[in-house]
Amino acid sequence: MSSFYDHTHTVFGHHKSKILNWIFSIDHKRVAILYLFTTMAFFLVGVAVALLMRLELFAPGQQFIDPDTYNQAFTLHGTIMTFLFIIPALPAIFGNFLLPLMIGAKDVSFPRLNLLSWWLYMAGASLAVFSLFWGEGFADTGWTFYAPYSSTTGTNVVMALTAAYILGLSSMLTGINFVVTIHRLRAPGMTFFKMPLFIWGSYSAAWIQILATPVVGITLILVVLERTLGVGIFDPSKGGDPILYEHLFWIYSHPAVYLMILPAFGVVSEIVPTFCRRTIFGYKSIAISSLLIAIVGYMVWGHHMFTSGMADWAKIVFSFLTFFVAVPTGVKFFDWVATMYKGSIVFKTPMLWVMGTIITFGIGGITGLVLGTVGIDIHVHDTYYVVAHFHYTMFGGVAFMLFAAMHYWFPKVTGKMYNEAKAKVSFYLIFIGFNVLWFPMFIAGFLGMPRRYFDYLPQFEIYHQIAGIGALITVAGIFYMIYVLIKGARKGEKAPDNPWGGTTLEWQISSPPPLENFATIPYVDFEPYMYKDGKPVIDISDQLKGIK
Repeated sequence: MSSFYDHTHTVFGHHKSKILNWIFSIDHKRVAILYLFTTMAFFLVGVAVALLMRLELFAPGQQFIDPDTYNQAFTLHGTIMTFLFIIPALPAIFGNFLLPLMIGAKDVSFPRLNLLSWWLYMAGASLAVFSLFWGEGFADTGWTFYAPYSSTTGTNVVMALTAAYILGLSSMLTGINFVVTIHRLRAPGMTFFKMPLFIWGSYSAAWIQILATPVVGITLILVVLERTLGVGIFDPSKGGDPILYEHLFWIYSHPAVYLMILPAFGVVSEIVPTFCRRTIFGYKSIAISSLLIAIVGYMVWGHHMFTSGMADWAKIVFSFLTFFVAVPTGVKFFDWVATMYKGSIVFKTPMLWVMGTIITFGIGGITGLVLGTVGIDIHVHDTYYVVAHFHYTMFGGVAFMLFAAMHYWFPKVTGKMYNEAKAKVSFYLIFIGFNVLWFPMFIAGFLGMPRRYFDYLPQFEIYHQIAGIGALITVAGIFYMIYVLIKGARKGEKAPDNPWGGTTLEWQISSPPPLENFATIPYVDFEPYMYKDGKPVIDISDQLKGIK
């Protein structure tokens, strides 16, 4: 049986070189694999930098890096994790791999544009890495690049901003490709409300990529113009307004949170019915809530700026909208739990990751509502409370769901099975380490520990030491997880085409999928999740009708 590892479509035809066959491939599955290896490589770099900072903070005073180096490490960690990992990971990896498979298409609408998006990603990432060794070193502004400091600091901000701009362009191209593909290439009979819920999450996120990313792109270019040409835009000494930068930055960056999380919610919506062996509860409400989150998410950026100076009525409006966006998010959580109720739950590794995510992201979401309350936010703003909340949503939410996706679709991508017992060990290590690492920061922040500080008062030492122990456990779990998956891909048992009993289209073809996915385009006259009495109602492959 042929697979996409054996054959490929490239921009310039077939190459003798295996490397050229990969980096010039226009097969959506190979582009997804390219994104997988590159984003995970940068993830490990970001983890290493974070561990360096955490060890520095293990005790008060300077340990082994100076304050300037700490600020550069802080910026490097945030930039890598945000722009090179969290934002592109799920859409670029699993969106690319699964979207055509799930809607019954042979590829995305614009395969060459898809490959270009990866090349732009690599160009932006390479420029960011190059800036580490150029001039005065990497930017020391933090990943938000707040003006006017970003306009005046002597570090290499221009190159870092240019890299972020290129990465934003890559994200926009991916979003355009996904929207067109979903509208134009769905299999016959597949209406919008017959699409898998991962596609709904990817579709909603793609609109954010298209509509919100240009705002931050323009903002970054304005900072570059201010630094190079001396135009007064954000720097008050030149007649600029630094608060304008905050507005423009968060008009993009808060929708970007939902850009990260919506495909992740889609992953949970795929795993829950499969391992509960029942039809998902509230399919339409989950689908529509994805669009509502994307729409309302554009309107809540102001809650990042409650202490920056705004009218009281504006604070009330942004606070209300912050609470309102929690409603469609809560709908998803209630529907997932309702699906589990009286389900025949099978606790395989992907389901364990989902259960862990519901806990960690639930904590992150609830503490987000605390921060959306104006009176409380004024007291805990810019403290470790915000740091803990952010990581509970981004790492405990998006990254955990990415790990769930990696385990769930591992057999489909590789055609092999990983060791289930060892995979569960890696989950428990990461889950326990994560909570030991980040939960003490809620307490430290509530007591007044400011974020981004190189040093701190002795009364906060215990919280940093507990967090340091948690960091070591988390990093050990991450590396063990990667080891288990790599070993499974190389030496694991051959995977069945549908090892989990899934009912969406990608599970009805071979593992790994062949070139162009389907010999004939399937006709979809069924719902995406069909279970009864703990078993699939029918074998979906029997329903696929070939059409010419």
